[in-house]
Amino acid sequence: MIIAIDGPAASGKGTLAHHLAQHYGLPHLDTGLIYRATALALLDGGHALDDQNAAVAAARGLSLTDFDEKRLRGREMAEAASRVAAIPEVREALVSLQRAFAHRPGGAVLDGRDIGSVVCPEARPKIFVTASPEARATRRALELKSRGEKADYATVLAEILRRDARDQNRAAAPLVAAKDAILLNTTTLDAQETFKAALAIVERTRALAASHESGKASEL
Repeated sequence: MIIAIDGPAASGKGTLAHHLAQHYGLPHLDTGLIYRATALALLDGGHALDDQNAAVAAARGLSLTDFDEKRLRGREMAEAASRVAAIPEVREALVSLQRAFAHRPGGAVLDGRDIGSVVCPEARPKIFVTASPEARATRRALELKSRGEKADYATVLAEILRRDARDQNRAAAPLVAAKDAILLNTTTLDAQETFKAALAIVERTRALAASHESGKASEL
């Protein structure tokens, strides 16, 4: 079972994916960390974020076991990752890494911005998590403050709107809900309510798949 969770920044997709992975005993990959790690490798190497050749080389050299999450979760890396992710060659270099993770025995849970539309179009279910920009800015500001970072709401909201525009308008794998994705609006939901709603979606999808397989078996 491959569960694809997509959505914009601070929509709650990462927390949701983590909870679903725990519930079903599946490995979880926050694909945003891959792009943050690529951006961090560029900065640590003294390269510009728009240095295409260096970015592709950094992406191809990534190992999923080498992530320093404390550095990667920072505000600076979120912005840097959005810029690196807009490079088509970087996305292409990282797709195979993500697909290999998704197709582990038993499946996996992946969250990002193009899992259901590009990386794993075969995933079932596909959930597109969304929320109002204002709600997402509030969540991000609280998250940053909990880590001891300064977070002005107006500044965070502006950053989220800027990132939304970049993600939605990039040429390669723009942020868009897959045609068969199920929308989950979390504007008024807390993490537990979001999990319950998503769990119902997953179980409904599994039941439909089981019914379909049963129907095929009876035809034989």
